[in-house]
Amino acid sequence: MPIGRFLKSAKTWAKTIKRDVVALWIAARDPRTPVVAKIAAAAVAAYALSPIDLIPDFIPVLGYLDDLVIVPLGIMLAVRLVPQPLMTEFRDLASRQQAKPRSRAGLVAIIFLWATAAVCVAWYAYRAFVPL
Repeated sequence: MPIGRFLKSAKTWAKTIKRDVVALWIAARDPRTPVVAKIAAAAVAAYALSPIDLIPDFIPVLGYLDDLVIVPLGIMLAVRLVPQPLMTEFRDLASRQQAKPRSRAGLVAIIFLWATAAVCVAWYAYRAFVPL
């Protein structure tokens, strides 16, 4: 496959991913979306739209793992859970939306996870190195 065609294909895929994230954000807020699909859509959209990543990009290999594997797999799962007619409607709405939404919930969840991990590591280190 020539490089030009590959790049064009990659750009199209990236636009589709971005549109589907916004569509899932819309689906999570729509009362017609089934509860399980709503939970999956909310989780995927919150993470994908969060301004920070669970695994920072500066960490070799793992940093891009979430962007290249985890997020697309989560999107595929959530899209399958939303009924097709609704997903088509949400994709149309997402295509027309000008501004990309931000997820404060995703930001808060990731900060909470990092803070919890830091507390657990500190507690473990304290228990391991301070004699009782």
